[in-house]
Amino acid sequence: MKIIEARDYDHMSRQAANIISAQVILKPASVLGLATGSSPIGAYRQLIDWYGKGDIDFSAVRTVNLDEYVGLGPEDSQSYAHFMRVHLFDHVNIRRENTHIPDGLNDDAQAECRRYDEIIASLGGIDLQLLGLGPNGHIGFNEPSRSFAKGTHKVELSPATVEANRRFFGPGRQVPGYAYTMGICDIMQARRVVMVVSGSHKAAIVRDAFLGPVTPEVPASILQLHRDFTLVADRESLSLL
Repeated sequence: MKIIEARDYDHMSRQAANIISAQVILKPASVLGLATGSSPIGAYRQLIDWYGKGDIDFSAVRTVNLDEYVGLGPEDSQSYAHFMRVHLFDHVNIRRENTHIPDGLNDDAQAECRRYDEIIASLGGIDLQLLGLGPNGHIGFNEPSRSFAKGTHKVELSPATVEANRRFFGPGRQVPGYAYTMGICDIMQARRVVMVVSGSHKAAIVRDAFLGPVTPEVPASILQLHRDFTLVADRESLSLL
């Protein structure tokens, strides 16, 4: 495990974007595993800036997103499909047919999970997976559990996760209680994993995930075993290490 200490959120975002851009420059047809939430927005913003300057080309990149809320379609303003368009896809030259996100409107969970794992396999696996870190240690929507889920699956979101995501939803909107998410095996099979974390409120879970035992009760702890894992975090989130 490699740790890159950043001064603050902006510095963290730039450091993560440096790693992603290098991956794309060295392998233009890279398969990128992408994350949503507030943590990666700064990195996406930096990538958009470099694209605008002609420093990076996304035309051959393929992407697979970590997760999507069950019950939300791609045009819903709170869907992760919409999030990715707003924060990255609409601003770079990535081909829409090369972007993949679970279908939140597919009521057949077994079929949807099988379809998504087949997509990942057909792309030859993930070259670089970007992750955030949930307040309870979840990665993607792999919640604390008694065992590590292997492939894409439908998961019931914990109360802590629902509460953490409530800020993204407008007044009167209910946070979905279920999501489709890549499994731990999907994430661990990525050739490289980069996690971005910022803020003092994440310091305790960073300590538990990367100094504590490997346990499905803290899903991110499995990354201690990944052969090429980089944690890019600001000083506040690393304060208990």
